[in-house]
Amino acid sequence: MLIPHFYSVKEFNFTDNQLKSIIELNPEHDVFKGHFPNNPVTPGVCMLQILKELTEQATNTNLVIKECSNVKFMALINPEVNAVLAIIIDINPLEEGFKIKASASFDETIALKVNALLTQQL
Repeated sequence: MLIPHFYSVKEFNFTDNQLKSIIELNPEHDVFKGHFPNNPVTPGVCMLQILKELTEQATNTNLVIKECSNVKFMALINPEVNAVLAIIIDINPLEEGFKIKASASFDETIALKVNALLTQQL
C-alpha cells in the first residue's frame, strides 16, 4: 500500500475477471488534514491508486498506471460522511498488462468511473 492506513479492504471477491470489493477510508488519515482542512475530500489521485492496488491484488502482479481515459469524478467523497465505498473493476488481460474499467460508489451514488491501462512494473 503506497499510503499506509489510508483505507482498509472489507470485502474482496474476484471471479470471472471482475473484482467486487468494499473498502473503508480512514477519515483520520493525514491526507484529509490537508485536502481540505475541516472539509475533507478524497483526492482523485488517491482513488486511482486504490484501483491500481486492488487490481494488483486481484492479478498478483506489480503494476503501473500507463494510461487513463474517460476519467469521470462524479461526486465528492467525504470520508466523514461516506467512508465505505463499493469498488467494481472489470479486468481484461492484455499482453503488456491489463485494461480495466472501474467504478467507485457510495450508497446509490457513483463517485468515480475510469478506464485505464495498467502495465507490469519491471
